[in-house]
Amino acid sequence: MSVGEDDNALVRLAQAGDAAALGLLLARHEAGMRAVAVSLLGYGPDAEDAVQDATVVALGRIGEVRDPASVGAWLRTIVRNNCRMILRATRPLPVAEPEWFAPPAGSPTPEEALDRGALRDWVWHVIDGLSEPDRLVVLLRYFSDASSYEQIATLCGVPVGTVRSRLSHARRKLADGLRTSAEAAHADTEVTSDARWREGRDMLTAAMHGEWERVVRDNWWPDAEMLVPEVGLRGDRGFAVQGMTKDLNDGVRQHLRSVVASRDLLIWETDLISPPDNPEHCPPGALWLYALDEGRVRRMTLFHPVPARQNQRSPVA
Repeated sequence: MSVGEDDNALVRLAQAGDAAALGLLLARHEAGMRAVAVSLLGYGPDAEDAVQDATVVALGRIGEVRDPASVGAWLRTIVRNNCRMILRATRPLPVAEPEWFAPPAGSPTPEEALDRGALRDWVWHVIDGLSEPDRLVVLLRYFSDASSYEQIATLCGVPVGTVRSRLSHARRKLADGLRTSAEAAHADTEVTSDARWREGRDMLTAAMHGEWERVVRDNWWPDAEMLVPEVGLRGDRGFAVQGMTKDLNDGVRQHLRSVVASRDLLIWETDLISPPDNPEHCPPGALWLYALDEGRVRRMTLFHPVPARQNQRSPVA
């Protein structure tokens, strides 16, 4: 079998959801990908990051390859584009963001891309294998509206440089994981995701009917805490109940828009609906970041993000 024919077979298998085939395909073309990066960036971490990012892009976009025999050229083009993004940067950046995680206007969201991809379960398996700090910045960066480095730094209570470092490390782990565990069988993540979505919807519906105190009592640990990093507030379960009660009394309502779950981390994104007589009462949305312990809430961080992803997609951006 020629190289082109062999690539053809591997691409078809990868497009059908065979993670091992994609891992083999990337290993076969890794030398050529690295040669492109080195020719543009020289030896060093930037070149290595450009190659690793191409691996992440391939995970999400292998289904777009129309000519499987030319997949090597397709991979090298991704590396070249990553390198150009690094060279164009006006200030030091960790890595060119993978195109998969920063789609143009009209493209599916990262969640939709994962859900439609046959490699979805494998990707989520690797994300779940990251350390909690790395996993947290990945979930916020790629699966929430609190996606700017500054907002993530505020939510996590770390410097922006630490956020960049953790994202770079997480992307490397994701790329390396493809080579080392692609053949493992992984549980269907859709079951867990659907369960968390139903749970969140039921909890928020109960809260809108004045039952938030019961929801907190049933699902939070007695010593759980709530943080509001934007204004430097910290409190206990009573603080969380008091805040929701005040919003309800003020006529504020919330609608669950997005749920992202990963082991002991859970993110709700909600639309905040101000009362008709005071349309500027509250920000347009909120992000609820839950740290879980044995399925119960140990800590909840409330944040009102600027939807950076929407800003990036605006016509004047």
